[in-house]
Amino acid sequence: MTDETQPYAVADAAPQGNGLRNAVLIIAVLYVIGSTWFMFDSRSRLEKLESRQAAAESAAGELGQRLTSTQADVKASNQALAQRVGMTQKDLAARTTALRREQEKAEQRLSEEQKQQITSVTGEVAGVKSDVGSVKSDVANTRSELEATKARLERMNGDLGIQSGLIAKTRDDLDYLKHKGDRNYYEFTLGKTKSPSPVGTVSLQLKKADVKRGKYTLAVLADDKTIEKKDKNMNEPVQFYSGRDRQLFEIVVFGMEKDKVTGYLSTPKGAPVPVEVNKN
Repeated sequence: MTDETQPYAVADAAPQGNGLRNAVLIIAVLYVIGSTWFMFDSRSRLEKLESRQAAAESAAGELGQRLTSTQADVKASNQALAQRVGMTQKDLAARTTALRREQEKAEQRLSEEQKQQITSVTGEVAGVKSDVGSVKSDVANTRSELEATKARLERMNGDLGIQSGLIAKTRDDLDYLKHKGDRNYYEFTLGKTKSPSPVGTVSLQLKKADVKRGKYTLAVLADDKTIEKKDKNMNEPVQFYSGRDRQLFEIVVFGMEKDKVTGYLSTPKGAPVPVEVNKN
């Protein structure tokens, strides 16, 4: 019985050994294939990495060159800018110095002008003070002269027997009377002529002037009438009436030469005045 079962056991063991060997072989083949693929894949990756590294190194080199070039450009620009700034500062310093000098000159010139103006004003003030003093002196002298003139003037009866106002015997006396403004005064100088000369609102004609005797003769034309004043004395009020209101007019002669007399016509303030003729 034992002999019959042993062959069957040997037969079963043989197939089992073959299967195991085949499995090991397959595993080995698969391992080899996997190792080969892994090696190929790793090498491919390594080559790619090396290529990338080379490209990176090339890019880094190029970047380094650009950086070097940029640094050189920046350095050159900085140098140019520094040079330009230096020139600008130099120009600015020169301009500032020039402006300071101009300002100092202007201040000096202004100071001199002010001194001159002050000197001039001081001189003018001194001149004005002197002028004021002179004017005061002149005023005092004029006042004194006026007082003397006033004291010298007198009232007289005219040729009509009417007392006249103050009589002027000189041109200075006449200026005083004009200044008083009590009456209207018209100064005249008459020569011996054939026709009368207008004086104020009347006309006068010298007929005769006797220097030795101090007498003269006048023709007075007033209100379309002629009145002859014969052999009148110097400084004598020669009186006549004129105008619609019959106001008293007076003639005084205070200067006489051959065929010439000088004097004035006096009229009341309310008397008519001559019409001024426009010569234009």
